[in-house]
Amino acid sequence: MRIATWNVNSAKQRLPRMLPWLAERRPDVVCLQETKLGNDAFADLFEAPLAELGYQYAHHGQGAWNGVALLSRVGLDDVRAGFAGQPDYDDLAEARAVSATCGGVRVHSLYVPNGREVGSDHYEYKLAWLEALRADVAQGPADVMLCGDMNIAPTDADVFDPEAYVGHTHVTAPERAALAAFGLVDVVRDHWGDKRIFSYWDYRAGMFHQDFGMRIDLLLASAPVAGRVQAAWVDRAARKGKLPSDHAPVIVDLDEAPDGNIGPVVPPPSNPGRGKKVKLPQGERVADGG
Repeated sequence: MRIATWNVNSAKQRLPRMLPWLAERRPDVVCLQETKLGNDAFADLFEAPLAELGYQYAHHGQGAWNGVALLSRVGLDDVRAGFAGQPDYDDLAEARAVSATCGGVRVHSLYVPNGREVGSDHYEYKLAWLEALRADVAQGPADVMLCGDMNIAPTDADVFDPEAYVGHTHVTAPERAALAAFGLVDVVRDHWGDKRIFSYWDYRAGMFHQDFGMRIDLLLASAPVAGRVQAAWVDRAARKGKLPSDHAPVIVDLDEAPDGNIGPVVPPPSNPGRGKKVKLPQGERVADGG
């Protein structure tokens, strides 16, 4: 079973790229984040073409902001929008989580709050959101995957230059501790050790072409599921070309690997800016969205 996660940063804008990508990579389960569409608008655009490709879908939308989806060719059972205890922000339960059982695995598509600035109310909301999700996931089942834009780089190895991120969100000790508290396996890092792997590159300042990125799009799996991983890789090709998202899809193959044990980044970056000190683009809040 092939499972993929992708922050598309507007499903409507990415439509011309998403459908050919689905046909080419043929993932069995796809977790999308930042669709930026309401449920009716998502259905109008995607219901028919997804059906032609053999996908059921569940979408939890919020108009121009947030929005998450699950696409599946292996079943889509017990769909749930949000999770028990999910905190509000500004008196609103944001559309940041949807889950379902797909092929026997409980899959969560997640768009974790950005945090914006360390110590801000949004940062505290992020930590509370993660703790509520952890408590919910702890209730079971045992076969589970959390997939999505976690807006946290788990270690310093997951950013191009740790010094550039000092004082920013995504790399603080409380955020990393909140992620580790799930007790799940980071399957891409587990598969590739200390290799240079990023999934997000800012649109500005040539960050993608210099490979100045972050790894914040994660697939976290319980031990029974992690033990089935045969391949795990970032589809960097989907970040290239015309009208890309600023995130690349991340793909994990369970039980068998149709493309072999490729990776960790496909194709690998041709111009990695190793050793070069770079400031984050002015006004950068580390990652896009909220």
